[in-house]
Amino acid sequence: MAAHLSAGRVNLMALREAGRKELREFLDKCAGSKAIVWDEYLTGPFGLIAQYSLLKEHEVEKMFTLKAGRLPPADVKNIIFFVRPRLELMDIIAENVLSEDRIRCPQRDFHILFVPRRSLLCEQRLKDQGVLGSFIHREEYSLDLIPFDSDLLSMESESAFKECYLENDQTSLYHAAKGLMTLQALYGTIPQIFGKGECARHVANMMIRMKREFSGSQNPIFPVFDTLLLLDRNVDLISPLATQLTYEGLIDEIYGIQNTYVKLPPEKFAPKKQGEGGKDLPTEPKKLQLNSAEELYAEIRDKNFNAVGSVLSKRAKIISAAFEERHHAKTVGEIKQFVSQLPHMQAARSSLANHTSIAELIKDITTSEDFFDNLTVEQEFMSGIDTDKVNSYIEDCIAQKHPLIKILRLVCLQSVCNSGLKQKVLDYYKREILQTYGYEHILTLNNLEKVGLLKVQLSSRNNYPTIRKTLRLWMDDVNEQNPNDISYVYSGYAPLSVRLAQLLTRPGWRSIEEVLKMLPGPHFEERQQLPTGLQKKRQHGENRVTLVFFLGGVTYAEIAALRFLSQMEDGGTEYVIATTKLINGTSWIKSLMEKLEPPPF
Repeated sequence: MAAHLSAGRVNLMALREAGRKELREFLDKCAGSKAIVWDEYLTGPFGLIAQYSLLKEHEVEKMFTLKAGRLPPADVKNIIFFVRPRLELMDIIAENVLSEDRIRCPQRDFHILFVPRRSLLCEQRLKDQGVLGSFIHREEYSLDLIPFDSDLLSMESESAFKECYLENDQTSLYHAAKGLMTLQALYGTIPQIFGKGECARHVANMMIRMKREFSGSQNPIFPVFDTLLLLDRNVDLISPLATQLTYEGLIDEIYGIQNTYVKLPPEKFAPKKQGEGGKDLPTEPKKLQLNSAEELYAEIRDKNFNAVGSVLSKRAKIISAAFEERHHAKTVGEIKQFVSQLPHMQAARSSLANHTSIAELIKDITTSEDFFDNLTVEQEFMSGIDTDKVNSYIEDCIAQKHPLIKILRLVCLQSVCNSGLKQKVLDYYKREILQTYGYEHILTLNNLEKVGLLKVQLSSRNNYPTIRKTLRLWMDDVNEQNPNDISYVYSGYAPLSVRLAQLLTRPGWRSIEEVLKMLPGPHFEERQQLPTGLQKKRQHGENRVTLVFFLGGVTYAEIAALRFLSQMEDGGTEYVIATTKLINGTSWIKSLMEKLEPPPF
C-alpha cells in the first residue's frame, strides 16, 4: 500500500511506521469497542498514516465527523475525539458530551486525542464547560511531518503562513522544530544547517535547544541527511503567485490536490458503451490518488505540461503493442507468461486512460485565450517588463469582474517584482478592487500589505532586477521538452527558493552574499556535533542528501525543480522536501483573506 515511501534515498516508511505505532499504543489504552469522532480536517492527513483496516484491528467500530448536537447512536464502550487544539472545537465536544444520555449508557468512556499538541487553553475551555472530568485519557498525538511521497513530507498546517507572518504566532514553527527532532531520532543528527529568513532562524534555534535538552537520550545513528536547508516562504514570494506549468502543478492549480487525492469532473471518465449515446453519466466527481506508486504518474508529474502529450502517446503505443503479443502466444508457456503479465498491463492501460483524460481537461484550459493572456502578463512581470505602472490587463479583468483571487495574485506579483508599487498605482488598484468586489475586502488587502505581498515602494531603487540577473531567475531560451535548467517549471522563471538551494550546493552562498542581504531575514550556518564514530565517510560517487524545509508552504512546481536537480547526473546532491503545507497561489491567498460580515440590519 505504501511501498513507494521506501523507494527514495531516505526510507520514509520508517517515519510512517513510527506514527502507526504511536496510534496503535493509544488505541490499545482504551480497552473495548470504540467509536472515533473526527475533526474533519484531520481525516485526510491521517489517511496517509493509517487506513481504516488498522483502526478496525484495534476495535474501532464506528467513525463520525465532529459536529454540534448529539452524537449518532453507537453501541460502543469508548468514544474518542481526534481533534486539533482549537477552542471552537472544544465547544462542540462539550455539547456532544453533555447531550449524551447518561441514564441509557452509563458505562461509556470518553477520551480526547489532541493533534499535534495538547493545549492548556483547550483543556481550560472544557473545564469551563464542565466536561473536562468526563475524559479518562487526554493525550497528544504528534503528527508533525506526514510522508506524502518517497521524497516529500508535509505538516499540513493550513494556517502556518498566516500565523507566522500576520499574527506573530510561532506555534507552527515549534511543531516544525519538533518534527525535525523526530526525523533526527529516526535518521540521525543532521550535521550541517543552513537557513534564510526570520522563521528559519527561530526553527534552528528551537531545534538546537531541544537537541541540547535531549542530548543524553539519543540513539547513536549514522546520519542519513548531510545538510538541512531552512527557507522562509517570504524569501521567495514570487513562486507561489505565478501559475505552475508542470503537469502536477497544473492539476493542483485547476482542481486542487488534497492529501495526494484529486477530485475531477466525472464526464471525462465515464466508460464508453456502444449504442448508449451518453445516458446515465456519473455525477460523483472522479477521485484519484496521485503519487509515485503509479509508474506513469511518477514519469510525467514533474514535466512541463507541453512535454506530457508525447510521453502519453509513446506509452499508448507500447501498451497496445504489449496487448498485441497475445496473438503471437502459441505455446502453453507463452500463454501462461502473457496471462501472468495481464494484471500489470491492465493497470497500465487504466492509468494511461486516466492521465489522457486529465491531460485533455487541462489542455481545454491552457489553450484558452484567458489562460494565455494571464500567463503573458505574469511572464512580463517576472522578466521585469512594465512592472511600475497600472497594467491594462488587470484593469480589464477587474472591470469584467474576474475571480478576486486571480486579480489579487496578479497585483501581488506585480508588487513583488517591482519591490513594491508607487503609492498612486497601489491606491488605484485598491480603489478599483474595493469598488468592484465590495468594501468588505479591505481587511484582505490590509493582510496582504502586512505580510509584504502588497506594499508601497519606499525607495526609488527596485532590487528585483539585480536579484533576477544575479540568480538567473529569468531564462529566455527555456527548453520545455528536454530541460537543462529548473526554469522549465514556469516556462522561463526559475523559482528563487530552488535557485538558492542549487547555489548553496555549488558554489556556496558566499558567491551571492550581496543578493542574500537584499532578501528578507538573516542567513546563517550552524553545525551540529556528531558523536565520535558517526562521522560519515562518503563512498566514491555517492550523492549527498539535503533536506529542504519550506516554512510557510511549497508549490508542486518548486518540488519538481528540486527533483530535477536531484536527477542531474553531475548534481552530486539528492533533495528531500519538507514543508508546513503544500500550497498553490489560490490556496495561499485564500488563507490570508478575511471577509467582513455586513452588519445584520
